[in-house]
Amino acid sequence: MKFSVLPRLLTLLLVLTVVSSCKKDDPQPEPEGNLIFKVRLDPNQERLDNLGQPSTVPAGNAAQTPTFRQFSAHVIELAPNALTIPGQGVMVYQGAETSAGGDAAVDFDQANVVAPDETIFSIPLADVPTGTYPYVRVSVTYQNYDIQYQALGQTFTGTIASFVGFNTYLTNYTVNAESVTVNDDRLQGYWAFETLGQVQTGQAPPGATTVPNPIAATSPIPPGSCLVTGEFTEALEITHTESGDVVVVLSFSVNNSFEWRDQDGNGTYDPLDGDLVVDMGLRGLQAYTE
Repeated sequence: MKFSVLPRLLTLLLVLTVVSSCKKDDPQPEPEGNLIFKVRLDPNQERLDNLGQPSTVPAGNAAQTPTFRQFSAHVIELAPNALTIPGQGVMVYQGAETSAGGDAAVDFDQANVVAPDETIFSIPLADVPTGTYPYVRVSVTYQNYDIQYQALGQTFTGTIASFVGFNTYLTNYTVNAESVTVNDDRLQGYWAFETLGQVQTGQAPPGATTVPNPIAATSPIPPGSCLVTGEFTEALEITHTESGDVVVVLSFSVNNSFEWRDQDGNGTYDPLDGDLVVDMGLRGLQAYTE
């Protein structure tokens, strides 16, 4: 008895076609790991102005490099080019806001406050669009650090709580050991100074806070914000073929970042002698992967 091989061949071809079709439809594997952002506060990094150019302390002012305790940011945004308008890049992080004080403001009670060299935010790489990102923007909201000052012929250490975000809603906060109650909004430049168990508060002049932006000519930032712009030493590439974590270091310059009007010209901060705080802005941002 003779059997035709044609039906068997047709069946085999059908099976191969189905298998091949299934392979083409298999989804690509998800990238593993996270995109991790760490904060570094570098006292030796170049001191820049609002346009990202090298900056010196103006005549009549004095400055010092503070010792940082804490830091907080409200936004982290990746920008694919120098023409990217703030808010039009890849927003990988945005903190909580509230209108409890009347206007839109950073909700400080929900802010992620970290110490230097700690992780401030992490996001799965699968949630970050593929692309090349030469720039990063970080909306800085809070700084807490120690400074040196003179009073009655002696040198003391005090702690500054500095709020440099566009607007921050504060219920209460602790400077070092002392608590301050506000229950209202505070605009960029609000600060509190604690020493010897006493707290003094103040407000830097509008527009006085330095916010470096090396691409200001093509991508300016909103007035009154603290949206610090930095460039990666090598552009960040997200390919979705990563097999582990990608760690980005956000290195901020704190080189003479605490600046005051030096009334007596002696180069030291003398709050009892009328020295007034004028600038608490960070002095540049460089980003790189570890």
